Amino acid sequence: MKQLDKVRRALVNIAREIYGDESEYIIKSFDIIGDIAIIKIPEKILDERRYRFGEEILKNLGYIKVVLRQTTPVEGIYRLRKFEYLAGERRTETVYKEYGARFYVDISKVYFTPRLSYERIRVANLVGEGEKVLNMFAGAGPFTIHIARKGGYVYSIDINPYAIEYHYINNIINKVDDKVILFRDDASRVVEEYLVAKADRVIMPLPELALDYLKYALKALREEGVLHIYLHIQYQENNDEALEKGEYIIWDKLSQYNVDILDINSRVVREVSTRMAQVCIDVTLHKNINYI
Repeated sequence: MKQLDKVRRALVNIAREIYGDESEYIIKSFDIIGDIAIIKIPEKILDERRYRFGEEILKNLGYIKVVLRQTTPVEGIYRLRKFEYLAGERRTETVYKEYGARFYVDISKVYFTPRLSYERIRVANLVGEGEKVLNMFAGAGPFTIHIARKGGYVYSIDINPYAIEYHYINNIINKVDDKVILFRDDASRVVEEYLVAKADRVIMPLPELALDYLKYALKALREEGVLHIYLHIQYQENNDEALEKGEYIIWDKLSQYNVDILDINSRVVREVSTRMAQVCIDVTLHKNINYI
């Protein structure tokens, strides 16, 4: 967090120097992934100054080797975003380090965010030694690898072939390839064919699809287990409202199945946009006979 604060201060100072009063539009969000800086510049001030901005970032933050401008939101079945090159080396591959793990990733081919770093280690710390975990939307493997490093065994699924390619490399880099089984397919098909009642815990880190795949998460769980469900929740007042709405949605969805909710907790993971939060709902439940 101290490093992020240092980066933010540096970016604010650079933006003020180049954009003056317009700098308030610049540093509203940025990502540092490995040695790549990703910034957003709104259309209203999109001009040649952005290239100088990129060069100044390189000069002031020595460990940054590439500066990119994000030009699209995360979109498509592979959850990718597009970039414009601003300064530094012309590449989108990097190595990102987090809580002792290393992740090799191409951010133009695989969805990756550093903003879930605490959430990933939080979930990993909940996993017991030898526990079987299903990650339904694995990407390049950050959730999976942290869990495997803590002693869990993970079934890791992603539909993006590039994600699985980098995930495979990251398994080896982090010495957990003996604890991870990879599947390149849609999670619903993998569960139906291979993973019915195989998991003690299921992670669903894709808010856009979590509710649609809830049935398959339940199928993958053993008689009793834990779900980690990620949702994007709009709210009017505050984060407490987002948490209440998130829990209500999950209670309502699970009421359609013959399951007993033993425990439910929620937390705000991050702010996604104005009055929209990403929340995680942790649910411990028991599946009764004919639960679906």
